[in-house]
Amino acid sequence: MNTRIYNARVLTMDGDTNIIENGEVLVRGNTILYAGSKEGAIEYLQNSTDTIMWNREIDANGNLVMPGFKNAHTHSGMTFLRSAADDMKLDDWLTQQIFPREALLTPDDVYIATKLAILEYLTSGVTAVCEMYLMPEVIAKAMEESGMRCVQCGGMNNFSQSLELQRKWFKELNKENSLTSYRLGLHAEYTTSKELLEQTAALAKELKAPVYLHNSETEAEVKGCKDRYNGLTPTEALDEMGMFEYGGTFFHGVHVTDHDMEIMKKHNIAVVTNPASNAKLASGIAPIEKYLKEGITLGIGTDGPASNNCLDMFREMFLVTGLAKLRENDASAVDAAEVLKMAAVGGAHAMGLTDCDSLKSGKKADLIMLDMHAPNMQPINNIVKNVVYSGSKSNVLMTMIDGKILYEKGEFNIGEDPEKIYSEVQAIIDRMR
Repeated sequence: MNTRIYNARVLTMDGDTNIIENGEVLVRGNTILYAGSKEGAIEYLQNSTDTIMWNREIDANGNLVMPGFKNAHTHSGMTFLRSAADDMKLDDWLTQQIFPREALLTPDDVYIATKLAILEYLTSGVTAVCEMYLMPEVIAKAMEESGMRCVQCGGMNNFSQSLELQRKWFKELNKENSLTSYRLGLHAEYTTSKELLEQTAALAKELKAPVYLHNSETEAEVKGCKDRYNGLTPTEALDEMGMFEYGGTFFHGVHVTDHDMEIMKKHNIAVVTNPASNAKLASGIAPIEKYLKEGITLGIGTDGPASNNCLDMFREMFLVTGLAKLRENDASAVDAAEVLKMAAVGGAHAMGLTDCDSLKSGKKADLIMLDMHAPNMQPINNIVKNVVYSGSKSNVLMTMIDGKILYEKGEFNIGEDPEKIYSEVQAIIDRMR
C-alpha cells in the first residue's frame, strides 16, 4: 500500500516541534519515504529513480499529521476489569479484586480482552504499546492479527512466570520484521525474591538485554525494600545485583532519590510515568521536572484499564504537565512541548523502537492525523499546546501503523467486528460474578 498525504500540517518531531504548513507525507509499504514541505515532496519525486503509483492520496485539509503516541506501559488484557474494582486501597485492590479474578482467565479471555484494548488505543492515536501481562503468546497473536505494534515485557515474580519462560519468550517472540517483540521483565522488587532477582540479573547479562519493571510506585514499596535490603531503595538494591548492565525501563518512578537518578543516568534507564493511575490509586506524583533536568528518557503510559480506567493518551498528557505544575508549585514546570515529545518520541526510545519515533525518511509509517477543524482546536495560536492542553480522542481522525490505516473517522480495520468484541468481553466478567 502506497499512500500520499498532502495539504497537511506536518509535525515530524525529528529534533523539534516545529509545524510545517502545507506539508506532505509519502509512504511506500510500511516505510516513510518523505515528510516535509510540499516543495520538498515535489523535488523528492522528481529525483526519484522509480515511478511510485499511489494506492491512495489523502487530502488532509489542513489537519495535523504527526508520529503516533506510544503507550509505554499498559496491561491490555485487564479491560475486562474496567470499573469492576474501584475506589479501593492499592493492596486491597490487588489482593481482593485483581489477583483472584485474573486466576480465572483463559487464553481466549486474554485474547479478546486485548482486542478490546486495541480498539481503544487506535481511537487515542496510539501506534505502539509496551505490554506487561499474562500469556504473552496469546497477546502477541491478538496484536499481530490486529496490526498493532507491541513490545511485551515479562512480569515475572514469585507467583507467576519463570526464568525458563522468560528465556523461551525472549527467543520465540523476537522475530525479524514482526510487529511484536519481547523484553525481559519483572513485576517488581517487592513481589520477587532476592534469589530470583539475582538470577534475572544473570540472565540479562547473558542475553545482553535491558530489564523492564514496576519500580518505586509507592512509598510503602520503597520502605519495604529498605527494610529488606539494609536501607537500600529498590533502584539501589537492584543495581547492586547488577540488574541494569544493559539498561532498562522503570514504570512509575514516583518515589525516587537523587542517588536513584544517578543510577538511572549511569545505566541509561528510562522512566515511564503513569499519572492517571498513580493519582487514582493515591500513589503520588512523579518528579517529572527533575527527570527532565537530569536528562533521563521519559515516556508516558496509561497503566492498565483496571486501575486507570481509560486508555487515553490525551488525558495522560494533560495530567503529566498539570500534576507536575502542582507538585512543583510552578505553572511554568514541564512545558507542553516536552510532554508531546514524551508521548511520541520518549516512549518509543523507552520501548526500543527507535525506527518509529518520528516522521522521517526510512522510519516506519506509524502516524496519526488530528482534526484541527474541531472547536477545541480553534483558534490556532499554538498547535502543540492545543494537542496537549485541549486535545482529546475525538480529534483522532486516522491512525496508521506499519503503513496500514487501522482506524479512520470512527471505522476500524482490524478484521474484527467491534460489537462482537464488546459482547465477548462482557461475558468474561459476567462469568466471574
